[in-house]
Amino acid sequence: MSIESETELCFTPASELASLIHRGKLSPVELVDAVLLRIERVDPEVNAYCLVDAEQARADAARAEATITADQPVGPLHGVPVSIKDVTATRGLRTTLGSRAFADAVPDEDAIVVGRLRAAGAIVIGKTTTPEFGNKAVTDSALLGITRNPWRLSHVAGGSSGGAAAAVAAGLGPLAEGTDGAGSVRIPASCCGVVGLKPSLGRVPIYPRNGFESMSHEGPIARTVADVGLMLDVLAGPDARDPYSIAEPCESLSQAARSPSVRGCRIAYARTLDGNPIVAAVSELTDRAAARFGELGAHVAVADPGLPDPRAAMATICDVAFGVWARDRAVPRLATVEDLDPHLRLLMERGERVSAYAFYRVMVELRAELYQAMTRFFERYDLLLTPTLAVPPFEQLGGPAGPTEIDGVAIDPFLGWAQTYVFNLTGHPAISVPCGFTEDELPVGLQIVAPRHADAALLRAAAAFEVAAPWAHLRPPLTTEPPVDVCSRAGTA
Repeated sequence: MSIESETELCFTPASELASLIHRGKLSPVELVDAVLLRIERVDPEVNAYCLVDAEQARADAARAEATITADQPVGPLHGVPVSIKDVTATRGLRTTLGSRAFADAVPDEDAIVVGRLRAAGAIVIGKTTTPEFGNKAVTDSALLGITRNPWRLSHVAGGSSGGAAAAVAAGLGPLAEGTDGAGSVRIPASCCGVVGLKPSLGRVPIYPRNGFESMSHEGPIARTVADVGLMLDVLAGPDARDPYSIAEPCESLSQAARSPSVRGCRIAYARTLDGNPIVAAVSELTDRAAARFGELGAHVAVADPGLPDPRAAMATICDVAFGVWARDRAVPRLATVEDLDPHLRLLMERGERVSAYAFYRVMVELRAELYQAMTRFFERYDLLLTPTLAVPPFEQLGGPAGPTEIDGVAIDPFLGWAQTYVFNLTGHPAISVPCGFTEDELPVGLQIVAPRHADAALLRAAAAFEVAAPWAHLRPPLTTEPPVDVCSRAGTA
């Protein structure tokens, strides 16, 4: 296979790949070989994967092809490659959590989402990089190294599902599983110019549970809204092992993602949710994207949800949750606490100083206030639009996480540049979709938020925007690729 044909296949949407495989027009073996060859050629400069299970993937592809040849029933993702974030358990396949404490850990069971993907016929290609325990919104760790943004290798891919988003953006697999406790699917999706969805709390059950309990979500990352819907249909559904899982029926999410519509919707647009400043280049693109919804027949208004300040709450919860995991799970397996990621160590030290009263106040009472405020807001509006991030992707800074100021105003480098974590506190579904590029050719994401359990409406809205401002044809200018003119991308929406 030539590099050109391999590249085209690797950037073909998952929904189209699945259709070709089902109709016998594409061999799963050919597809998996193309993805593995591209990973071998491209990933050394991106570092999206920390483990590639090539032998097993090829064996699974051969079995998938035999099933098609025998005209046997197949699942919706039959023969389609998928990556799994390295915090998610994979039976018989190393799962390090990005930590030296678990460098050789091999689970004896699959997480629920991995089992559902396998049952749907998906082929697990490998594990994608994450910071230790997913503790920050950029992706680097002493164990797994630095994951780089395919659009600008000197810049961050976001986190903590940075490897997942970078892999999809670079054509290293059409679908990726990610986890999201404060924006860890949507932040890297925005940074890498792809689609990332955090479903309603409980829409996708989680087991084994992680330390974020009622704030943690698992969701798909892909190049198109249709692909996200296709994967979400496979992942969604109740499971008794997750006490937060949703048992109520839901319309086909895949069908919703293929049914673009916002006509008549009441849509609010808010530039900021937490009072932090926002870079002008970002607000210009998201302003333009919000206006596009009006052109699509929606009623768009600038409106602030009027939320209680969520910043201290999120910081406190992260300090305690990550601190407990680090102290109880990692430290006993390490020679010294200095082997922890410095930022994780900082969270642990701060978390040990949080009183039970302070933790209850934010984990229960303030979250309830935030949820009720959003419930009242969604009585007036059907959807909310915000920038996903207050900044475009930035250069790899080292240190804790991100920038310390925006336009001279000090911010928290942990999450002060993200607009995502509010909806982990409330559990509302939220998606990040590409909405253009800055003049410096860096991708910017638009976040769309829907009422509780309105995942289908969220996907219809995202699909409508994609039809109006398509992005899936755009590819990052990796040095292993032929030259690409990206100048025309600046300002697209």
